[in-house]
Amino acid sequence: MKITAKKLLVSAAIVGGVVGGAAAVSYALTKNFLKVALNREEPKLYKVAKERISGMDNAVNDILKLAEEEGKKLEESGLETIEITAHDGAKLIGHWYYKEGNKRTIIAMHGWRSSWARDFCMASKFWYENGCNVLYAEQRAQNNSGGEYMGFGMIERFDCLDWINWANQKLNFSLPIYLNGLSMGASTVLMAAGFDLPKNVKGITADCAFTSPKAIWRHVVKNNMNISYSIFSPAIDELCKKTINMKSDEYTTLKAMETNKVPVFFVHGTDDSFVPVEMTYENYKACKAPKRLFIVPGAEHGMSYALDKDGYEKIAKQFWADFDNAEREN
Repeated sequence: MKITAKKLLVSAAIVGGVVGGAAAVSYALTKNFLKVALNREEPKLYKVAKERISGMDNAVNDILKLAEEEGKKLEESGLETIEITAHDGAKLIGHWYYKEGNKRTIIAMHGWRSSWARDFCMASKFWYENGCNVLYAEQRAQNNSGGEYMGFGMIERFDCLDWINWANQKLNFSLPIYLNGLSMGASTVLMAAGFDLPKNVKGITADCAFTSPKAIWRHVVKNNMNISYSIFSPAIDELCKKTINMKSDEYTTLKAMETNKVPVFFVHGTDDSFVPVEMTYENYKACKAPKRLFIVPGAEHGMSYALDKDGYEKIAKQFWADFDNAEREN
């Protein structure tokens, strides 16, 4: 059976908890599962998996290599480093691109065990050439930001609000703000929409968002371990509550979308093997605000922009044109 790079990466995120075969579902497995999912330290097996990508699934591998190359360029582009204190006292790091006369500000939230430069290097030039300031946030418990645990969007939504407040203080509420997230970052910005956001937050772009930690964990366990998630779901919820003071479905994108008033541009690839495209359909259906849907045939996880730049950019430009100066509903 062929093991693709994408499946290897997903499997690496859960294999560390498998002891004695799939039937050995135990408290230890649950504990290890959450350690891989939430802890700051990257599991050794996950590192090994990334090193083994080379030569597998050439089309996917080519995009990953390009993202690494372009990501290094973005990291070295001399952006201003920003540090703020989050709602809970954690240190958060961001990287600020600003140009006098720009029309809007984007706050970009990257994905799980990823980085701001890797996730947004493809789109950065498009943003810069179209009048956008960009605040690239480093998600908590990743890279240079503080925090001991990741929260799969449930905690990070508060960080997103902190970054919105920073941008408005920096620019005195003078420009439209758009939230942009990829993968876990996409779920983060959708969950942030559950807040009563400032009126100058004009839109959200969510690229391959999952609906909740519980939903994505259930999907990964079922498709990569062939185990019924219900077997150890209660134990995961108990440990999740102890670790980050929230259950795995305590807050979801679906809950946020039910009350959201901010327009959303939903993006997903049909061949996403990590977050199923059906989750974006669920988010789109639940969204009560004005919305756009962009599904890219054949695109893997987080690769929709790379596979169809023209389609993505056309909708993004129209999205800005429609909402930069629009009054948001109460």
